[in-house]
Amino acid sequence: MALLELRDLTITYQTESGPVPAVRGVSLAVAAGQTLGLAGESGCGKSTIAASVLRLLPVSAKITGEILVDGEDVLTMKWGKLRAVRWAGASIIFQGAMHSLNPVQRIGKQIAEPILLHSPDTSPATANRRVIDLLGQVGLPAARAGSYPHELSGGQKQRAMIAMALACEPNLIIADEPTTALDVMIQAQVLSLIGDLVRERGIGLVMISHDLSVLADTCERLAVMYAGKIVEEGPAHQVFASARHPYAEALAWAFPVIGDPRTRLRPRGLPGDPPDPAKIPSGCSFHPRCAMVQEGCATTEVALWPAGEQRMAACVRVLGESGGDR
Repeated sequence: MALLELRDLTITYQTESGPVPAVRGVSLAVAAGQTLGLAGESGCGKSTIAASVLRLLPVSAKITGEILVDGEDVLTMKWGKLRAVRWAGASIIFQGAMHSLNPVQRIGKQIAEPILLHSPDTSPATANRRVIDLLGQVGLPAARAGSYPHELSGGQKQRAMIAMALACEPNLIIADEPTTALDVMIQAQVLSLIGDLVRERGIGLVMISHDLSVLADTCERLAVMYAGKIVEEGPAHQVFASARHPYAEALAWAFPVIGDPRTRLRPRGLPGDPPDPAKIPSGCSFHPRCAMVQEGCATTEVALWPAGEQRMAACVRVLGESGGDR
């Protein structure tokens, strides 16, 4: 049984101007010990998916489909069950640690809070010892438990967020761009820490980022999103090295491999901007920006189709190679 399974997930925000689709029929699965990367430009629906897993979206979001955590649908859970799943069954490392931590509470108290909530019999002293242990696991000295968020560097705040996510020993962690705004050295340390924790604990991990090179080094599988849909999925290194969808290929070209004589840096980036979610183009939503657009791309939307062993891509070129029907 998968730790997390999304089945035909659709999320639409109700606005004064009308409904705005953010996620359009996404299906994904993450097993115990598996790492899945979710990539795409800003506005493609990545963070909306992350928040939906534990029902953290605003009331303006209308959700259809299924979100199964350990086989149970989060969307139909009663409040008490949902509260028990949060932090203990699945937890989230939110994007932007400074905005996610309470600025007027010490770090130690914030990490101890979910422990005390989920284990009422735990004494404050035991919870404090657990906090010190967690800080040690993420490379922070015990003294930082008494610090306020503004007293920590960006990397230290992110480590504190990871410690909080691990506080109740969840089976699944969703990391929503955990290295945003960190310098390269700190980014590498945080990614290494997350990777070590996944291997040691055997937990499932969903890593969200716009950076395919980071996800290729961190994750086993990679799913690329565009305009609310998955356009390619497969083994991370294969998707990064030889993407089958033009959009996934464009993302990969944006990150040249240092020392690789076959440098993939192009003189020009991907033209245009991602579409307005309220005005998604007909057919393949990527066709206005695609350099390989073909007849029919503007009118016919292609579903994910086999594109190799354990690989899927939503592109008419892949469909044509396999001889399948649209």
